[in-house]
Amino acid sequence: MGTLMHARFLGTGVRALPVLSFCLVSLSWPTLTGAESTPPPHADAPATAEMTSNDVPSPIQEPEYSLDEDDHATTAELEAAEPPAPVASEPSTEVPPAEALLQLKPLNGTTARFTDLLTPPAEVVQEEASAQDQESDEATAYNVPIVLDPSVQGHIRFFNVSIRNRFEQWLIRLSHYRPLVDSIFSEFQLPSDLIYLSLVESGFNPHAYSRARAAGPWQFMKGTAKVYGLRVDSYVDERRDPVKSTVAAARYLRDLYDLFGTWPLAMAAYNAGEGKVMRALHTAQAESFSDIAKTRLIRRETKEYVPRFMAATIIAKNPDRYGFPQNDVRPHQFEEVVVKRPIHFKAIANVTGISYQELKVLNPELRRDATPPDDAEYHLKVPVGTREKVEQLLDRAPTHKFAPLPVPVRVRHVKPEPESGHWYRVRVGDSLERIAKRFNISVKTLKSNNNLTGPTIKAGSRLVIAN
Repeated sequence: MGTLMHARFLGTGVRALPVLSFCLVSLSWPTLTGAESTPPPHADAPATAEMTSNDVPSPIQEPEYSLDEDDHATTAELEAAEPPAPVASEPSTEVPPAEALLQLKPLNGTTARFTDLLTPPAEVVQEEASAQDQESDEATAYNVPIVLDPSVQGHIRFFNVSIRNRFEQWLIRLSHYRPLVDSIFSEFQLPSDLIYLSLVESGFNPHAYSRARAAGPWQFMKGTAKVYGLRVDSYVDERRDPVKSTVAAARYLRDLYDLFGTWPLAMAAYNAGEGKVMRALHTAQAESFSDIAKTRLIRRETKEYVPRFMAATIIAKNPDRYGFPQNDVRPHQFEEVVVKRPIHFKAIANVTGISYQELKVLNPELRRDATPPDDAEYHLKVPVGTREKVEQLLDRAPTHKFAPLPVPVRVRHVKPEPESGHWYRVRVGDSLERIAKRFNISVKTLKSNNNLTGPTIKAGSRLVIAN
């Protein structure tokens, strides 16, 4: 019997983010019909949830990737995005001080989240919502703040028209992982609608990668991933693991809510970083996301991020209205086998008959298609109903020998030595004093040997050092 294994990733608690030195007041934003945004408080000990099935899963197919592809991928296309995962030290579950958390920022100080793909044209953003739209959306209950202003409506039209096919694939993929996410979010007492944050982050693509090197369905940067207990090294990138990354995302979102007190601010901080949002609130003397969104204190990407989430949520909770099919997709389920040596997916496939591609889909965190070489035990995910078969046949699979990882080369700048012999070619930056000192002669002798009357020498010319 297959068991969805995520309870063991919930055991180590993470301290809440440090409290701000200034007061943050709850958001007074008008919402559509639905539950209040404030969730119940933390559970002291989240309960273990289990999912079982006798059916062999039919996972959503993900793009092929390799270690080399990782190191050179971009976000030009979401469906094909493939990340380089930087090598990191052993993960830690300890939260650093506030100062350190504020440094967990991506390249160039912004979190790259497929912004180019998800930003509608300006003329679309300016369109007003119709009375029919307003009435339809107000009939849906939400458990996070939702407004239907021109910006949100613009993103709705963008998802529904401009990138409709892509958005439909995101919805299909999300339905595959939804039972998993719902279970974990429930244990952390998070609003269930926060699941739609993954749509604007990655379309819940475990292989998604940004130009800023955020990876996985929840787009974690390496530094933040380490804080929340995710392993990132040359062999394993747990930012891609649907279970572990979702647990980390739940912890992070909970901590952000505890820090800011409102979900719009928490989501803005998820995109831009806690430090930027805190500084914007402090500088503007503001109390809500809508207040800082009117300023130039946060980037346009972050201003669009919350409306984008609201638009994705409205569509996802009203698929029939927008013409999106509600496909029956088998949930993400698996069993685990303990592997005590490095074994390649192909070797496992050869002795068990399990599809090589299915092993890749179930274990997207394994960057080199094999269990890590230095792990005494690794919990390999296999299709439901195959665990006993794999355990019986695993000894027949040969041990995988990894090719040596490339050693990072540190380029050391070595100051060129002066030419030996009787001649020396003048280099840029040279002076008579420097050359004389280099060859342990006097400036007077050097000038005399070369019939020089002044201190000027020209780069590229040759000087007589000794007669």
